[in-house]
Amino acid sequence: MASKAMKRRPCSSESDKTSEKRMETTVSDPVTEPLLGNGPHEEKNKRYEPATWSDFWDGTREECLRWAHLLLIFIAQSARKIVNALSEFGSLIARLFEREGNPSIDSMSLYSSMLSGDFVERLKLLRQRLDVPYDCSSVKHQDALKELWSLAYPHRQLPPLKSDLWKDMGWQNSDPSTDFRAGGFMSLENLIYFARNYPDSFHRLLHKAEGKRAEWEYPFAAGGVNISYMLVQMLDLQSGKISTKAGVHFVQLLEYDEAAFGILFCVAFQVLDAQWLARRASYMEFNEVLKSTRVQLEKELTMGCILSVQDLPSFRMLKR
Repeated sequence: MASKAMKRRPCSSESDKTSEKRMETTVSDPVTEPLLGNGPHEEKNKRYEPATWSDFWDGTREECLRWAHLLLIFIAQSARKIVNALSEFGSLIARLFEREGNPSIDSMSLYSSMLSGDFVERLKLLRQRLDVPYDCSSVKHQDALKELWSLAYPHRQLPPLKSDLWKDMGWQNSDPSTDFRAGGFMSLENLIYFARNYPDSFHRLLHKAEGKRAEWEYPFAAGGVNISYMLVQMLDLQSGKISTKAGVHFVQLLEYDEAAFGILFCVAFQVLDAQWLARRASYMEFNEVLKSTRVQLEKELTMGCILSVQDLPSFRMLKR
């Protein structure tokens, strides 16, 4: 009978009451209505609010899962990179400690992996300089020799490239080019660097201004050439491997200061002169003094806590 009442147009108060009653049954309480049910009107409600929220949460859950998956991948990759970095760092530390017991180390294989590209280039350029002999026919080399004279004697006229006046500077012959030998052009560059950067010490040693001097002094310029060659041997720069502890420590200083070799040359010259005076040496003892200078420099380079050539105890003797 309910179905028949729905087919005909309501016109009585009874039908109005029936209609109102039916409307009341179709409007459900959103709080008390169960999510699942078997009522005849729940199919419509199910397609409306419950279904929409379910789809929303399903989509949101999938999106959250996707982002969580990407985040986990990122964390895993980052963790692997951190582990690899720590592993490489640990290996590096182990090799650094190992070198103390075995100073014979392939410098390029060790330091190119741990130091900057600038350092590798500095070491390469330094080694290239070692192979350049002094060429008396080169205008560049002639100009460098003239510059050294101007720095040593700013108030004297420049002599010809072959003159006995060059002996005043400590060259052993009237032609300075014959004194370079194994020191090469770099030994001339080192003397120029000394004169430019530490002019006070340079002129004191050139003019033998300090201490009680022997009648037969060591020649200043030729002594500088010998010091350059001694440093190359001490640091073992001509070989592909660093076989001395002093050399291993020096290349670390070169990383932080491209002028480390030039500064070390200046320090070495000052140490040699101090050793010369302490021994009251004369010309024939020059090689012995040079050896003791090497021993002193090796000791200072390997004493620890030396981060630059300026940290060497003997550096304090230099004066600008």
